[in-house]
Amino acid sequence: MLSVGQLLDAGLSRAFIKSQVDQGNWQRLYRGVYATFSGEPPRQAQLWAAVLAAGPEAVLSHESAAEVAGLADKPQRIIHVTIAAERRVARIPGLDITRSARVREAVHPARLPPQTRVEETVLDLAAAAATLDDAIGWVTRALGRTLATQADLRAAMAPRQRMRWRGELTELLSPDAEGMHSVLEVRYHRDVERPHGLPAGSRQAQFRVGSRKAFRDRFYQEYLTVVELDGRATHTIDRRWDDIRRDNATSAGGILTLRYGWLEVTKQPCQVAAEVTLALATRGFTGARPCSPGCPVAQAARTAQAASTAPGHTGRARRGDRAPGQCA
Repeated sequence: MLSVGQLLDAGLSRAFIKSQVDQGNWQRLYRGVYATFSGEPPRQAQLWAAVLAAGPEAVLSHESAAEVAGLADKPQRIIHVTIAAERRVARIPGLDITRSARVREAVHPARLPPQTRVEETVLDLAAAAATLDDAIGWVTRALGRTLATQADLRAAMAPRQRMRWRGELTELLSPDAEGMHSVLEVRYHRDVERPHGLPAGSRQAQFRVGSRKAFRDRFYQEYLTVVELDGRATHTIDRRWDDIRRDNATSAGGILTLRYGWLEVTKQPCQVAAEVTLALATRGFTGARPCSPGCPVAQAARTAQAASTAPGHTGRARRGDRAPGQCA
């Protein structure tokens, strides 16, 4: 993929360029941008052509930068490119061009085609998201895929003082939120754990199922209780069997497992909190609180208190109890 400027600098004439196109040896993808081959251009060539068409210092950004970084799973038909704020470019069919005063600071120093750094890409997409959940989804996907760190994202967000969702994303990127890998985990922390006084469970707690490494979304180790947050709609059959094996191994080790999906956590967070309160209370937890009048956690706490004083109550799970393969 070459621009007409590059071809002329290499000593070729406009007449030669035209002859190659006329003979079908080359093809023009955009005005002033040529593929020096025939046939359907591969995706990498299409992305290069878009950058060349947008001109000096243009970079892939937003969904297109996410595509090449491994953050987005499907290529978009429209290629998104960002240019410097002082430049003006006429509309180019097939391209979505954004102007930015920070394009020079945002560009990745080495990757080609030129593209924004992953943390800048994540924040661009989050700022453009239609909903807060979509914005959080870009951040947690980057963290879950280890494409960016919280420190990277915090540093990239520092100069964006007027960014949309800034307050919520600042909270998400705080050390207190370390280890949350999905929107559902963020919702559980924000709407279930924190407002109801539940203990902060260990996030993505590692253990082994046979020879395989596995993770528990929330592990309340002191109370031998696990909460799994199930985005089953996006799971493959292999992932589902992984979940089943993980739950079976956990239960066989004497650890109580509770599993919640998107609808429960997002639509009934107080009910989820009440169930978790009861489960933890059977193993000695006290301290849950209702988030508002009428919150079912109040009744759950009273039920747990009554059960704790009943004859035969065994009290807290023993600290020394540990399931096979459980991490210390």
